[in-house]
Amino acid sequence: MKSKIIKTSLIVLSLAMVGGCADMKKMSSDIEAANAAAASAMTKANEAYTLASKSQSTASDAASAAAKAQATADEALACCKANSDKIDRMFEKAMMK
Repeated sequence: MKSKIIKTSLIVLSLAMVGGCADMKKMSSDIEAANAAAASAMTKANEAYTLASKSQSTASDAASAAAKAQATADEALACCKANSDKIDRMFEKAMMK
């Protein structure tokens, strides 16, 4: 009787261990899948960071170019005003004569 109980216990224990190993294999594959997804997400995040850095650089260059264009426009406006003032003075002189 004891022998039968021991044999049954060994069979049940063996089946439980095999079932546990199957669960470990599934868990291991799930962990590997999660690691792969995390690596993919990290790659995409790095690509997004690189793109954002390039965009920031481009925006900075555009702001610099806009500032230069504004300075040139201000100089042209000042020159135009000076020319207009000169012409007005010339007409005033001509009218006084």
